[in-house]
Amino acid sequence: MTITAVELGLYALGLAVLFLTPGPVWLAMTARALSGGFHAAWPLALGVVVGDVVWPLLAVLGVTWLVSVFSGFLLFLKWVATAFFLGMGFMILKNADKSISADSRLTRPGAWAGFVAGVAVILGNPKAILFYMGMLPGFFDLRTLTVPDIVAICALSAAIPLLGNLVVAASVGQIRKLLASPQAVRRTNIIAGSLLIVVGLIIPFT
Repeated sequence: MTITAVELGLYALGLAVLFLTPGPVWLAMTARALSGGFHAAWPLALGVVVGDVVWPLLAVLGVTWLVSVFSGFLLFLKWVATAFFLGMGFMILKNADKSISADSRLTRPGAWAGFVAGVAVILGNPKAILFYMGMLPGFFDLRTLTVPDIVAICALSAAIPLLGNLVVAASVGQIRKLLASPQAVRRTNIIAGSLLIVVGLIIPFT
């Protein structure tokens, strides 16, 4: 492997902070857990894993090709990643008081329905690949990635959200209170937004 433990650690931190920002997956997980318990929620978490592997893999392959064609593109993307984290952090802080809404199609009962819902919610957002294309060059030198490196990146991209989603499913009572309280949502968004800004400030020095 060419990537270091520090690079993987910083990437894991970025993924963890992004996960802390409440969104449709949080609400879908909560709704499924409320209706059928952990048994109903874990298939959705596995469905989300599919996209969490596919998007970074496509991003790595696409950015690697772009870098091979356009010299200096990787440095540009590193600053794009910095701008992305800073911009997202400031936007979350700016909209910290706004509530979030769920798509009822994501809460249909059944293990297969839960899995499909997880795949749909993560693959149904084409902006995800643009997110990874902008983020990954901020953490890794994509020109030197080997197959084990790519496997490690995809595994981490899947493991962090999966662990978080399973915790959400198992802690549905507390998560329900969080999503129901405007004050708690605002506090969570402020923390997540601030941490995203910190990650964005660290990227240029890695």
